[in-house]
Amino acid sequence: MNISEIGEFGLIDRLTNNLPPLNPTTIKGVGDDCAVLHYPDSEVLVTSDMLMEGVHFDLTYIDLQHLGYKSAMVNISDIFAMGGTPRQIVVSIALSKRFTVEDLEEFYNGLRLACEKWGVDIVGGDTTSSYTGLAISITCIGEAKKEDIIYRSGAKDTDLICVSGDLGAAYMGLQLLEREKSVYYQQVDEAQKKGDQRALEELKNFQPDFAGKEYLLQRQLQAEARGDILAKLREAGIRPTSMIDISDGLSSEIHHICKQSNTGCRIYEQNIPIDYQTAVMAEELNMNVITCALNGGEDYELLFTVPIGDHEKVQNIEGVKLIGHITRPELGMALIARDGNEFELLAQGWNPLKK
Repeated sequence: MNISEIGEFGLIDRLTNNLPPLNPTTIKGVGDDCAVLHYPDSEVLVTSDMLMEGVHFDLTYIDLQHLGYKSAMVNISDIFAMGGTPRQIVVSIALSKRFTVEDLEEFYNGLRLACEKWGVDIVGGDTTSSYTGLAISITCIGEAKKEDIIYRSGAKDTDLICVSGDLGAAYMGLQLLEREKSVYYQQVDEAQKKGDQRALEELKNFQPDFAGKEYLLQRQLQAEARGDILAKLREAGIRPTSMIDISDGLSSEIHHICKQSNTGCRIYEQNIPIDYQTAVMAEELNMNVITCALNGGEDYELLFTVPIGDHEKVQNIEGVKLIGHITRPELGMALIARDGNEFELLAQGWNPLKK
């Protein structure tokens, strides 16, 4: 169905006609000029992310349901990174005429799956037209007790640096998708130059080579916010001194913590968690796997620091790896290689405004 057939308000009704509130803080959701929220006993956390077609995603290889899921999760992840509980999201979309009502329903299915996983309400937003591709803007609202909020600025000398999950897999998934996209278009280009209509017809059933790389695709296409790790830390009685989610790459995120905490750090190469598929893919592409883990981004794991006294507690948490420690600021930020050599740790993660 063409969106123009039902118009903006018809589209909004169709996408949001069954969104019962999941949180007592949601007084009024979609359907009025504003959502109405009530937080009597906690601090309110607010985060916002934009995702632009051609910059943050490519519809050649991500379907709209996965895109909706990821769009919600990257915002929910920010709330968890502050020690909070996500409660509501506001969704704004700018789209061109090439999208149908069914396309938007698929996108909203992804949003709902992500929100239902963490008990988040969709409470409003906006839709408009775009001449330059799909644009998505999501604001997530959460809550936390004042004493539970975790800032980037709390790291102290001798604190331990920890990370959840493994790193670099999402970036390797992107490289895999880009490689197969390139192979496809090269074959199309060759067939067009030769005027080979039979080959062009066969390419309509082109199958990319993803065998044995499923985990990498999942990490790239289906981002997961690590609220489970936050829950494990609370169960263990651990309160991180600083925390950030890894969206732009480990190297950039540890720079944020050290800069705002006025500290240095030591990260040990041998302790950086890397999945087997990530290592195999990096070797296949002749890339340095540690460079990918440090700078790749989109892992959405939690990077955090804890007091040295919590060493034993944090070591016993499944899915958390100790990768280094905080130092005095004059010692700078360094990566300790496997051979013991020390290298300056540069912030070389994702930068959308870099030339």
